[in-house]
Amino acid sequence: MTPSDGYLLDNRQTEAGERFDAFASLFDPTTFRHLERLGVGPGWRCWEVGAGGTSVVSWLARKVGPTGTVLATDIDTSRLDTVARPPVQVRTHDVGGEGPPGRGFDLVHARLVLVHVPDRERALRSMIDALRPGGRLLIEDADPALQPLTCPDEHGPEERLANRLRQGFRRLLAERGADLSYGRRLPRLLREAGLRQVEADAYFPLTSPACTALELATVRQIRGRLLGAGLATDEDIDRHLANVAAGGMDLATAPMISAWGRKV
Repeated sequence: MTPSDGYLLDNRQTEAGERFDAFASLFDPTTFRHLERLGVGPGWRCWEVGAGGTSVVSWLARKVGPTGTVLATDIDTSRLDTVARPPVQVRTHDVGGEGPPGRGFDLVHARLVLVHVPDRERALRSMIDALRPGGRLLIEDADPALQPLTCPDEHGPEERLANRLRQGFRRLLAERGADLSYGRRLPRLLREAGLRQVEADAYFPLTSPACTALELATVRQIRGRLLGAGLATDEDIDRHLANVAAGGMDLATAPMISAWGRKV
């Protein structure tokens, strides 16, 4: 998949940076906790798949130090220029359409990536093939079907409108090949792929400033798509953005499932 293939959340759009900042605030503590548990340290060779933003890449770079390497790949690397220096290498790469960009990695990590990749099976196989024996894989992906609402406490018209727009967003994602129930299958898929010591957990933020920032940036980013598909009107979107900005709503994200295992 290339950036021109209709990807709903293009990295080059202005709102993409706001989304990456919100993801970092929401999910970095969980991601870093898992990476710490996997033992990432000096000299490790790491592949960060679908890096997008820089927070995880920068954290890995500090952990592996000058004797390690961090390969950061994405279909659009435009936001990775600021970290493209040793030990970080940046490369344009389509994990769902190309073979591994290297072999013998101690760690392969992808966050909120595979749910959007049409050929997820090939991508997962490529990531596992890139690991050395004993290497660790950490996949973190959303499961919007597990909790499909922006406002789980739908107690008023503002919340009902938010949930209707979220339903439109989910429809747009599904039309572009996103698997909205992928996250829950990760533990099984890792076991079926031959990984050992497979574990998983989930993180589900219900409300926070970062949830609000993410909602504002996402709706602005997909506004044209919602309008073009007849899923919302300008009035709907303007009213929702005003409701969110007013600060009186509890806005949730989809649960993020983290699953990890070790290659034999």
